[in-house]
Amino acid sequence: MTLINLNNLAATLGAPLFSGLNLTLDKGDRLGLVAANGRGKTTLLRCMQGLFEPSVGDITFARGLRVGHVEQNLPAKLLPMPLYEAVLSALPADQVDYESWRVDVALDELGVPTELRDQPLAALSGGWQRIALLARVWVAEPDVMLLDEPTNHLDLSRIGFLQNWLNTTARTTPLVIASHDRAFLDEITNRTLFLRGVASQTFALPYSHARIALAEIDATAARQFDNDMKSAKQLRQQAAKLKNIGINSGSDLLISKTKQLKDRADKIENAARPAHAEKSAGDIRLVNAGTHAKAMISLDNADITTPDGRKLFNTGQLWINRGDRVVLLGANGTGKTQLMNRVALAEAEGAGAIKRAGSLVLGLSDQALGQLDAYTSPMAATAGQFDIGDQRARTLLAGAGIGIDIQTGPISALSGGQKARLAMLILRLTQPNFYLLDEPTNHLDIEGQEALEAELTAHGAACLLVSHDRSFVRNTGNRFWVITGKKLVEVDSPEPFFATALGQGA
Repeated sequence: MTLINLNNLAATLGAPLFSGLNLTLDKGDRLGLVAANGRGKTTLLRCMQGLFEPSVGDITFARGLRVGHVEQNLPAKLLPMPLYEAVLSALPADQVDYESWRVDVALDELGVPTELRDQPLAALSGGWQRIALLARVWVAEPDVMLLDEPTNHLDLSRIGFLQNWLNTTARTTPLVIASHDRAFLDEITNRTLFLRGVASQTFALPYSHARIALAEIDATAARQFDNDMKSAKQLRQQAAKLKNIGINSGSDLLISKTKQLKDRADKIENAARPAHAEKSAGDIRLVNAGTHAKAMISLDNADITTPDGRKLFNTGQLWINRGDRVVLLGANGTGKTQLMNRVALAEAEGAGAIKRAGSLVLGLSDQALGQLDAYTSPMAATAGQFDIGDQRARTLLAGAGIGIDIQTGPISALSGGQKARLAMLILRLTQPNFYLLDEPTNHLDIEGQEALEAELTAHGAACLLVSHDRSFVRNTGNRFWVITGKKLVEVDSPEPFFATALGQGA
């Protein structure tokens, strides 16, 4: 049974986002919605909720269909409300008095602790705010759920809980999920839509398999376009030869044949469709300045403590050498951030339990992109900090997806993706030989994640990184440290940790 039908849909929001989109959502469908930042995912979800009027085409909904939309950002009006009241307010006014029990059921199913339910949403973490948004939708008993970046701000245990909840409690509810979390899409979806400006592609496959199929289609289209262009070029060359012969010989037949060849070339060129070329949201490029030191960082039984001095774990004796991409794994609150801070502040060849090589040049990016707070504008963060000149800075910023019109404006006005790309540009200009990266993919789309993975591995960069992104960890790390039992232990693979962490919320 078809629940939502999109026919020749197009949307423009300042600029064209997508066009010619045909899609049906049926019972049993769990559709992954994939596109780069700013390419129309949220707009399409709003169209499917009936909140945005498409520029072209139409949307048909099954009679009486209830569509629930889990937004990406918490509406400001909900911030002062206690979590329980925020969920209760999602019920129709005439049901609040006698259906409030459904709020308790929804919060129980979503694992919300009793002590959090009376706290204002503004006082809760981003992860619990997202769970509250999900509860607001679930309590209204939707026939279809639209989820916009549902894993943002969730740690692995909560991602595991959400995966399990969607695959059990909500297993019969059709879904459309816009997400940059590749591993999450693979676990939840059975169909994938790659949203494009034109010729969007849909596959009856989860993300990773769909991505392979898409690459094959794009490669075939590229070969076909090249062959068509070669055929048209050959026809024009033949036409030019015949034209000269016809003119010299005075043959009307050859002149007519020349026109026929040109017409055929025109038809081939007009019908040829170039292969899709994704417009980049901005380059991510890194460097590795290199060093002769073998050990970049050494840990010698350092006690990692909370700010008030409580011991969290001991590091034992470990090293990070040239080319090591070490992933630091551990549950929230075990001390990952404290270790990262200690490494950032380590003295060169000092006498402490954590030391760094004298030639180490640190490139730092924290998960809140706090390194950008010291600068008023993208220009101040680049030309104002590095001796590269204004023109070079403008070129680099434009290449990173930050247009000239916003280069001198406040950094606070940038999107999350633009801020992340600006942070990566600053890292590059710092010319580091060691990277300290805390959740570097938080604000990056899949294109940006893959670009960062490629840069770190291609340059053999040494780094210590923390990430909840399983695909990023698997594709980037070549060593893995796990905080467990108040000790830091090196393991061969992140998979046992992932299995344990994801199972914690089940």
